[in-house]
Amino acid sequence: MTARTENLNVVGFDRMPSPAEIKERVPMTERAAGSVLAGRRALMDILDRKDPRLFVVVGPCSIHDPKAGIDYARRLRALADEVRDTIHVVMRVYFEKPRTSTGWKGFINDPRMDDSFHIEEGMERGRRFLLDVAELGLPAATEALDPIAPQYYGDLISWTAIGARTAESQTHREMASGLSTPVGFKNSTDGSLEAAVNGILSASRPHSFLGLNENGASAIIRTRGNSYGHLVLRGGGGRPNYDTVSISLAEQALAKAKLPSNVVVDCSHSNSWKKPELQPLVMRDVVHQIREGNRSVVGLMIESFIEAGNQPIPADLSQLRYGCSVTDACVDWKTTEEMLRGAHQALRDVLTARKAA
Repeated sequence: MTARTENLNVVGFDRMPSPAEIKERVPMTERAAGSVLAGRRALMDILDRKDPRLFVVVGPCSIHDPKAGIDYARRLRALADEVRDTIHVVMRVYFEKPRTSTGWKGFINDPRMDDSFHIEEGMERGRRFLLDVAELGLPAATEALDPIAPQYYGDLISWTAIGARTAESQTHREMASGLSTPVGFKNSTDGSLEAAVNGILSASRPHSFLGLNENGASAIIRTRGNSYGHLVLRGGGGRPNYDTVSISLAEQALAKAKLPSNVVVDCSHSNSWKKPELQPLVMRDVVHQIREGNRSVVGLMIESFIEAGNQPIPADLSQLRYGCSVTDACVDWKTTEEMLRGAHQALRDVLTARKAA
């Protein structure tokens, strides 16, 4: 009887390997686990004000070519060592792309970039990429979009973002409450802070919700709450929100909610009018605010890849330009080096005094 009333718009149920199966194919290593845990601990210490450094989440808008991604990761690993006394570098490794209407949904959803949607392949290759990054000794950050995905690769993530489009989602707040990483909630696309602040509050509480366990069986997931939620300012509503007034308003909103005054500034998106060449100016402005005494900004985000700009996905994938984004436009590697080295030099003495206070 149910054949007439359910799954009327579903054309198939293809088997997906369980999280345990994917982890068996791509197992965690001691070196990778040490990198993940060290990355999380440093982030937590920064948020707890035990570590005076800034953290910077930097990397491609999205991963589409693992070869170019690892090339970038090796470069970033060397740069991270260079600035480590001032900046804790976390590589941006985004596999899932939320779409306003249509477009490529990311490496896990469509790893072959041809609308074949081999999600089982994308999940395994994505986990392998994260393992390779962790083996380099580099912590990774990602955006949590699909509520099931963290079961497959969450053990390899050190920092998680809840995006502007999902910060108001109860599903994502519940998921964040159980994640093992610090979680940054982005302000809404209209620029308002309310959804993100409420998201931080909600995720800090215990929740019970439906999900999958490691063996792929339906389960009631019960969480203890995540005490490391924080606010990410990404601009919105047609204007940036990294200026001193906007950051002051963010501090007031967090204080009113009785939340720690921890703010991350995303140098991309509406804060740079989606013009990558403006990201260095945003970073320079925020660094200046810290030099002038700001104590709430604990981190920054940068969209960066080997080559500047972005490119459409061609029908012939051999025509893709190496190391160039297929989603949002990025700054190039040279600019990335200049941004991080400049912040390192400008903040070296200031951050030491920050801790003393």
